[in-house]
Amino acid sequence: MSRAQISALVFGVGGFGALVAATASNEWKVTTRASSVITATWVYQGLWMNCAGYIQACRGLMIAAVSLGFFGSIFALFGMKCTKVGGSDKAKAKIACLAGIVFILSGLCSMTGCSLYANKITTEFFDPLYVEQKMGYAYNGATSVMSSRTKYHAGEGDVKPTNPSKQFDKNAYV
Repeated sequence: MSRAQISALVFGVGGFGALVAATASNEWKVTTRASSVITATWVYQGLWMNCAGYIQACRGLMIAAVSLGFFGSIFALFGMKCTKVGGSDKAKAKIACLAGIVFILSGLCSMTGCSLYANKITTEFFDPLYVEQKMGYAYNGATSVMSSRTKYHAGEGDVKPTNPSKQFDKNAYV
C-alpha cells in the first residue's frame, strides 16, 4: 500500500512540476513570418506577453491550477501512511482524499485554461478577417506582385518578352 502511495505522490509532484513549466513557458503560440525559404522568423508568445482578456483568464486559471497543485502535494504528503504527521489513520485517509480532490480541481483548472487558449488560437487562425496570423502570407503576396511588376518596363505598360540566352553577357559564370 505504501508503494502505491509513494508512486502516487511522485506522479502528483511530477504533474505539478510539468504544470509550473507549462505556465512559465513561452511556447503557447508559435507563428512564423517567412519572407522566403531561407529566412524564416519564428515568433513565440506565452501567457505573460499579452494582456488580452482571454489570456488573462487563461493566466488566472493556470495560476489557480499551480496553487491547487502545490496544496495538493502538501496534503498528499501529510496523508500518506508512511509519514508521522497527520494524526490517526482515519484522519490521514481524509487528508489523502482531500489531496485527491485538490489534484482533480488543479487538473480541471489547467485543462480549462489550455482549452480556452487553444480554442481562441484556432478560431483566430481560421477566421479570414483576422489579419495578424496571416501577415506572412500577405507579405509573400506583396512580394509576388512586386516581382511580377519588374517584368514591365518603365512607361510602356506592356510586357516585353526576354530571351534567356541573351540576357547574360560573356562574363556570366555558372
